[in-house]
Amino acid sequence: MADTPLMVVDSAGVVTGWSSRAERRFGLTAATAVGQHVMAVLGGGVLREAGGDRGPALRLQPLPGPEGVWGVWPDASGGPGKDEVGPAVLEALFTQSRVRVLALDPQLRVMRVSGSSEDAEVVARLRGRPFAEVCGFVDAEGVEAFVREALHADGHGAECSFRARPADGSAGLRILSVSAFRLQDRQGEVLGVGVAVVDATDRERSKAREAALSSVRHGVGRTLDVEATCHELVDALVPGYADIAVVEVVDGVLRGEDPLPFPLAPGIPLRRAAAGGNRTDPAHPVGDVRAVASGTPYARVLSDLQPRLVPLKDAPWASADPARARSIRSSGAHTLLVAPLTLRGAILGMVSLYRCNDSEPFREEDLPVVSALASRSALNIDNARRYAHEHTIASTLQRRLLPRNPAARTGVETAHLLMPGGGSGCWFDTIALSGARTGLVIGEVAEGGIHAATTMGQLRTVVNALAALDLEPDELLARLYDTSRRLARERAELPHSDPLHRSPLAATCVYATYDPFSRTCTVASAGHPAPLVIGPDGSAAVAGLPEGPSLGSPEQAPFATTSFTLSEGSMLAFYSRAMQSHAESSSGALRRALTHPERPLQELCDAAAYTLPDTLDLQGATLLLARTQGMPADRFAAWELPHDKSAPAAARRLTTRKLADWNLDEDARYAAELIVSELVTNAVRYGSPPLELRLILDRGLTCEIRDTSPVAPHLRHARTVDEGGRGLFIISQLASHWGARYAPDGKTVWAEQTLPPEPA
Repeated sequence: MADTPLMVVDSAGVVTGWSSRAERRFGLTAATAVGQHVMAVLGGGVLREAGGDRGPALRLQPLPGPEGVWGVWPDASGGPGKDEVGPAVLEALFTQSRVRVLALDPQLRVMRVSGSSEDAEVVARLRGRPFAEVCGFVDAEGVEAFVREALHADGHGAECSFRARPADGSAGLRILSVSAFRLQDRQGEVLGVGVAVVDATDRERSKAREAALSSVRHGVGRTLDVEATCHELVDALVPGYADIAVVEVVDGVLRGEDPLPFPLAPGIPLRRAAAGGNRTDPAHPVGDVRAVASGTPYARVLSDLQPRLVPLKDAPWASADPARARSIRSSGAHTLLVAPLTLRGAILGMVSLYRCNDSEPFREEDLPVVSALASRSALNIDNARRYAHEHTIASTLQRRLLPRNPAARTGVETAHLLMPGGGSGCWFDTIALSGARTGLVIGEVAEGGIHAATTMGQLRTVVNALAALDLEPDELLARLYDTSRRLARERAELPHSDPLHRSPLAATCVYATYDPFSRTCTVASAGHPAPLVIGPDGSAAVAGLPEGPSLGSPEQAPFATTSFTLSEGSMLAFYSRAMQSHAESSSGALRRALTHPERPLQELCDAAAYTLPDTLDLQGATLLLARTQGMPADRFAAWELPHDKSAPAAARRLTTRKLADWNLDEDARYAAELIVSELVTNAVRYGSPPLELRLILDRGLTCEIRDTSPVAPHLRHARTVDEGGRGLFIISQLASHWGARYAPDGKTVWAEQTLPPEPA
């Protein structure tokens, strides 16, 4: 259309629109022309490179709409133009544009300056002066180098921003955007440099505010740690938006406690969680805990939850907090932005931002910005607080579910290491079994938090219950696997809104039994690493153990056991999966720490803790050590009995004599004689020869009778008129525990008495 301008120019003289007529006339595409300064386009550089023709004279006039937008039309009244720079455009730019345009000679002295007739005196004063001096640039040498580079560069103009002092002497610095382009005639002779200077302070302020918000959005909340989140907030704001940033948090929030409701009561302590910037004399170091002084802007913000812009020159509240006031003076801070960190009406803390020395003071426009960044940061801090709260509960629950001080066992000495950072789902146990045997178990739930602790507690309870049945390790794990599948089905049946519905149950476990009489260890694994076996000479090897399916997995495969005999003083090391590489490698940190079996077990646990790296995957990992010995000869006795009616009487005589050697009291001996008599009587009546009686003095007194019959005894309640059937009932009344365990060549029926504690 005839009324469509050839091009559109903004108030800075930059081409923002380029029509198809302009493309045909000047030979420049819109992609080349848009974004260039109009004087660079018409002054020869870009146009000459493109081979374009300037044609008739041009006419410049403002467009309707936003102020400062200009259109350029061909001047129909003029013939073919010979003017190099388009007189109409140049005249308009020098007399009507609000952009400061300067023409400099090759020595960078001002030849012409744009301005209205009212500015004639100012314009006259600037002529002939070096350009670097006329705008109050802070880096005068840098500005001069930039403009001189444009003088010697052939082609596109360049743009750069520089800081300058305000002409009226007010505080702060301005941001001036300087565009420079070479001026030359048709013959290519350099005439000087054209410079356009635009006050970009407001634009840069807006960009700085947007950058601060963007930095907080993308840089804060990457961890679930309250202190780390506070440090991220400081790093996001310093030095791009503030010279100094301080984040103070209610002390209880750092420990995961619920935030305090509004308003914050006087005297509530705040912890300085993070600080950064050019502070030379901090009032309070990071980690300092103290209440906010009343009568200060900080106390006011915590009382009404309104952010504040506070000039710091001659602050009337300085006497209320002299230490902080002294720190502010030493840092050269002149303005403060302080905002509360609040969430749903609760107070988590506050953030304080300072600008110092030559930095531009904060303005009222910064208040919405600090409110927005404080609101977002408060959400991230609260997420970290809630995680810390849940982590504390999960860690406490996990430690309550683990054995604190495992009881001493005959033939086995144990110690354990639980790496810092609980809530990982790792657990262990030592279980007293019949016949002075010991069960050793370690497991790991593949999730974290409270769910891991509760699942761990369920599995540990099941293992203890199954171990009391004297099951072999593969049998025990098979039943534990069935239980885990049932728990997994229960999870799948939960409502879809329940987080556990989307979290499949996955766990691993290894279970071993150690018999001090044969010094035999029998192990089975459900997806867990095999234990490390360390000989008394320090040699170490991983037990050759088939790895069965993990607990909760859909894979259904039988579990297998491995049995091996241990030398006196050997050591077993059971560990979490995170420690596997450190144990199985010959140069692994855990193996190096444990290949000194002569040292006390607790020292070995400490050595492992010192040697293992401080990595995230090892947080909450568990190590269980067991040093094995044979059964002391003075703590048991065994006899083979005849398979006839004389066996009970013979068993009573042998028992009485042995218990006298052990100095047991009369009540214990009487109960033991009755138990032995009934056990042997049942074995003679229902069992198969040979019969073997064994007495064990361990944590209690255990009486065992072994025969080759697979028939299991069972307790029944005899009627009043019955003459028999009361043997096992009598045993159940006299013994604290009784049961039967099976082997390929028969069974063992046992009963354990609790003995009174020895006198101190």
